[in-house]
Amino acid sequence: MYKKMTSEDIAYLEKVTSSERVFTGERIGEDYSHDELGGVSSMPEALIKVLSTEEVSAIMKYANEQNIPVVVRGSGTGLVGAGVALYGGIMLETTGMDRILELDEENLTVTVQPGVLLMDLAAFCEEHDFLYPPDPGEKSATIGGNISTNAGGMRAVKYGVTRDYVRALTAVLPNGEVLHLGGKVVKNSTGYALKELLIGSEGTLAVITEAVLKLVPLPKVTVSLLIPFPSIREAIETVPKLIRSKASLTAIEFMEKGTILFSEEYLGKRFPDTKAPAYLLLTADGNERCAVDAALGGVAELCIENGALDAYIVDTEERKASVWTARGAFLEAIKASTTQMDECDVVVPRNKVADFVLYTHEVARKLSVRIPSFGHAGDGNLHVYICRDNLDETAWQSTLNAAFELLYAKARELGGLVSGEHGIGYAKKAYMANAYGDAAIALMRRIKRAFDPDDILNPGKVI
Repeated sequence: MYKKMTSEDIAYLEKVTSSERVFTGERIGEDYSHDELGGVSSMPEALIKVLSTEEVSAIMKYANEQNIPVVVRGSGTGLVGAGVALYGGIMLETTGMDRILELDEENLTVTVQPGVLLMDLAAFCEEHDFLYPPDPGEKSATIGGNISTNAGGMRAVKYGVTRDYVRALTAVLPNGEVLHLGGKVVKNSTGYALKELLIGSEGTLAVITEAVLKLVPLPKVTVSLLIPFPSIREAIETVPKLIRSKASLTAIEFMEKGTILFSEEYLGKRFPDTKAPAYLLLTADGNERCAVDAALGGVAELCIENGALDAYIVDTEERKASVWTARGAFLEAIKASTTQMDECDVVVPRNKVADFVLYTHEVARKLSVRIPSFGHAGDGNLHVYICRDNLDETAWQSTLNAAFELLYAKARELGGLVSGEHGIGYAKKAYMANAYGDAAIALMRRIKRAFDPDDILNPGKVI
C-alpha cells in the first residue's frame, strides 16, 4: 500500500514550495475532504497550494519515488468524488495558478493556468470581443477541472464541448516529467493524440498546469425564448424537430415546473412563468439582430405547431437575469430542498430524452422518492437528482442504489452512457464498467499503467 507521510516528507514539500502553502492536520479545512455533493469523504495528509509547473514537477517526482498518492483539486465543484483524497497522501490545490498568460488575437487563442475560474475567463474574453464557448452551469469551476471532465454546458448544441477548444496542454506526469502537447495549430495529425487522452481523464493520468484554448469572435446579439408546454413529452419531442430546423440554436435547455419552483424559493426571485408543467429555454446568437429575430421567429412558430402554449422573448436585461439566474441555480436549489442528494448525469440520444425523463417519474413512483431533473435537451445530457428527504440511512442507501441501477440500465437500453459531462470519479465506476464491459475497462487500465505505473495519481478513480 501507500506510504504514510512523515515529518521528513512535509519538510521536503515545504522546501520545494513554501511552508506558508503546505498544510497538515487541523490546518486542513473540512471542505477539502469532499466535493460539492459530499457523498465521498476522505482527508488528505498534506494540502499544498501550488503556484507553478516547476513546483508540481518536483512534488510529483518526490511522491512517485516515495509511493505517496496525489490528488489534484480545483474549486471543489465536482459531483462524483474525483477530487477526494481516498488514500490520504498529498492534495495539490491549483486555485493559486490563476493567471491568464496570453491573449493571441491573431491565432484566436488564450493561454491560461488551470486555476483560472470559468467566469473570470468568460469576462476577460468578452472584454476583448471574444467568446470562450464552453458554458457549464458551475461558473466558479476552474478551467483545469473543466478540461479534466471534458465539461460541456448549455452552448454545446452549437459550439461543442471543452475538448473542441483545447489546442495545447502542459502537463506533469506522475514521475515529474513535463509534457508539452499540441500547439496553436488548427490541424494536427502528428502521432498519437496524447492531449486528447488527458482531456476527460479526471486527473488520473497527469497534472494539467497550462492550457492553450481556442476562442471565437464574440457574437454581437444573443436572444432567448422561454417556451411553455402542456406536457413533458410534448416539450422534449419538439427538440429533434428544432435540431432539424437548421435554426442553429446555441442552447436548448429543458426544465420542469417543480425545479423552477425550487429555484424561485432558493433565490427569492420570481420566474417569468411557472404555470406550465414543462419548458424549453432556447437561445440563438449572431451578429445581426434581424437575422437572430428571424431565426427565433421560425423557432417559435415550430414550437407552437408542436403544442407549445406560448413563446416569451427574453431580450431585456431584467428578463435575462431572471431566467438565466434561475437556470444557473437549479443544482443549488435542489440541494437546498433536501437533506442529501446524489446525481445521475446521463446522456442519451436526443430523440430518447423524453423517454428517459418520463422513466425517471416511473422510478420516483416505484421507489417513493423525489427525483427532480433538468438538462441540456439539445445534446441529450440530463441531470437527474435522487433526493433523500426524510429517509433514514439504511433506507437512503437502499433507495439510492435501486434508483441508480434502474436509471443507468434505462440509459443503456436507450443507447446512452453513464456521464455526459460530470465524469466518473469514484461514485460512478461500477456503472461505467457495466456500460463498457471488460475489454474496454482493461484497455483503460493499460493506458493508466502506461502513464502512471505506480498508481499514485488520483488512485481509485474512473477505472
